[in-house]
Amino acid sequence: MTEEAATQFVIAGGGTAGWMCAAAISRFAPPGTAITLVESDAIGTVGVGEATIPQIHLFNSALGLDEAEFLRETRGSFKLGIEFDGWRREGEAYMHAFGDIGRPLGLLPFHHYWLRAKEAGFAKPLQRFSLNELAARTMRMHRGKTAQGREMPYAYHFDAGLYAAYLRKFAEARGVTRIEGKIADVVQDSESGDITALTLESGEDIQGSFFIDCTGFRALLIDGALGVGFDDWSRYLPCNRAMAVPCEGGGDFTPYTRAIARKAGWQWRIPLQHRIGNGLVYCSDYLSDDEASETLLANLDGKPLADPRPIHFTTGKRRVHWKNNCLAVGLAAGFMEPMESTSIHLIQSAISRFMAVLPNGRGEQATIDWFNAQVDFEWERIRDFLVLHYTANEREGEPFWDHVRTMELPGTLTAKLEQWKASGFIHREHEELFTEVGWFQVLAGQGVRAEGYNPIADALPEADLRAMLDETELALIEQVKPMPRHLDFLQSYVSGAAPRTEVPA
Repeated sequence: MTEEAATQFVIAGGGTAGWMCAAAISRFAPPGTAITLVESDAIGTVGVGEATIPQIHLFNSALGLDEAEFLRETRGSFKLGIEFDGWRREGEAYMHAFGDIGRPLGLLPFHHYWLRAKEAGFAKPLQRFSLNELAARTMRMHRGKTAQGREMPYAYHFDAGLYAAYLRKFAEARGVTRIEGKIADVVQDSESGDITALTLESGEDIQGSFFIDCTGFRALLIDGALGVGFDDWSRYLPCNRAMAVPCEGGGDFTPYTRAIARKAGWQWRIPLQHRIGNGLVYCSDYLSDDEASETLLANLDGKPLADPRPIHFTTGKRRVHWKNNCLAVGLAAGFMEPMESTSIHLIQSAISRFMAVLPNGRGEQATIDWFNAQVDFEWERIRDFLVLHYTANEREGEPFWDHVRTMELPGTLTAKLEQWKASGFIHREHEELFTEVGWFQVLAGQGVRAEGYNPIADALPEADLRAMLDETELALIEQVKPMPRHLDFLQSYVSGAAPRTEVPA
């Protein structure tokens, strides 16, 4: 790509999606690439994606961001996993923690040995075999490998608005031009259908050769102009509302996100340095907006810092995310509930995939088709994982939970459940986001029973199996003991001081 032929990128919309796109393109595109971002201060952002998964490290590291500075600027905290409270039954909780569970032996992953021990009646809870969960439950944090060489992966909680502002400074320092204004019209070529310009309410035309739609649920370019259509997944994920409100800090400063089952949906809790992010995701067929607001306000750790803000959505995705010379990113591409913190990851994934085939102009159709096929696979497999949380519940007598327990399931999820139930088999297909360990934690946590396990696990004498489980548990406990508390670690890290370690009683 020569400097003269460099693509002129126009990003429609700011927020997290828009500024992540601007930051990445400005960091990696060749010299001469023009990047313009159009946004209006009068249009708010949804900003529910304050929790992330460990893949965010790849994006931040690729940009060369300093982690301590990033945490200071976004008022962030560390995240070791997600607790699901009441999703199986009221009063029961489990964690989908990052990282390994136990350790494999021979040909088999750990979960087959755990299933054998469970059938024999001596398996301890899964949290005893997870470094991340043991640390999270005791409010501890550690970066990198422990003294014993065990890696503890982590992600972040952060203020999405502050993250967008942080990336804006990064992008503008690398030549990105921001234009304030509302988009009034999308101009297209009459023959090809390609977008040629965005007309603002001021009458100004913003011309470009490639356009990235970050206009949120409105999807002004990808759907409003190009009419790609929408795959509605509400038959699988019927929640269609969210009520969001920040509150003052209070309670435990948890190094994990909480997802708490409620009457007709679930509540998120995300601790930041300056506040706690809260929200209630629910289905309007079973709960009114007023009831949702009351439920949310009644279950906060501290004083609310604003009035609850309603968000209406339909779960699903655009039928294609790249058409002609336009790519949809973020909410313009689709929406799935944030229970597994995939919202920002899907932005990051789209950017990474796009940068791998960065076009000179509109892009070749074969490349566009490949991109859209990859998107379909990724979104559908994440959808299946989210549906599992709902359908595998035992909250009988509650209309919403009764409905999701008996609703239609995607065929791909049905196959996965049948494989697990028959023999404890879990297979990660291609590059689907959630690993066998993630599926195992949710299947076990939700009480989905495996009727068997791989018989190779029976080759290990029972005494050796007991010893393996005991040794694994004790080794993990010893690694957690010297870790500093999450709050102490965070405060020391962002200030540049050495974190204090302690040995808990």
